[in-house]
Amino acid sequence: MEQKTHISYDEAGMLFDKYLKTGYLRHHSRETEVIMRALALQLGEDAEFWGICGLLHDLDLDEIGDDMQRHGTHTVELLKAANYNIPELFNAILAHVEGIPGLSYRRSSRLEYILAGAENITGLITAYVILRPDKKIAGTKVSSLMKKFKSPAFAAKVNRDFIRDAALHAGMELTQFMEIAVSAMEGIAGETGMA
Repeated sequence: MEQKTHISYDEAGMLFDKYLKTGYLRHHSRETEVIMRALALQLGEDAEFWGICGLLHDLDLDEIGDDMQRHGTHTVELLKAANYNIPELFNAILAHVEGIPGLSYRRSSRLEYILAGAENITGLITAYVILRPDKKIAGTKVSSLMKKFKSPAFAAKVNRDFIRDAALHAGMELTQFMEIAVSAMEGIAGETGMA
């Protein structure tokens, strides 16, 4: 069987449904997808492909459990087993795990930097929304988010350097990057429990 060098959104959705079952992982992946789509539109990139990168970047997490040294690599294995051969997608997925001990992948392309930042900003925004009395993303102010961003103790696992790098590689101010992310996540708030 010939390897597929393209993946459609429907095909990506089937893989997403097959491998990701945990609610918060599904929400995080969808949030990353919509942020990536919004950024791609802003930057004149392929919004569908960037969205797919966001949707599939954590595809392996339900299968690998706590074995983070397999993170990213196992997603690529799952995609190869489904007969895909898409180096740009594989590289973006592998590069977003930069910094995990024992893994040597490094971000190099604009897509790779932005995916790593987009998936991290979801954690910051989600943590902020959870603290709000109404638990809704609507009305989230970037100025308030920036204050939380500057506090390393808040959402401590969020990699702020990856978020800064993503904004830099997108050629925008950090506040604009955050604004796009909040707006994109607000668009699916009904799905993710933030409406």
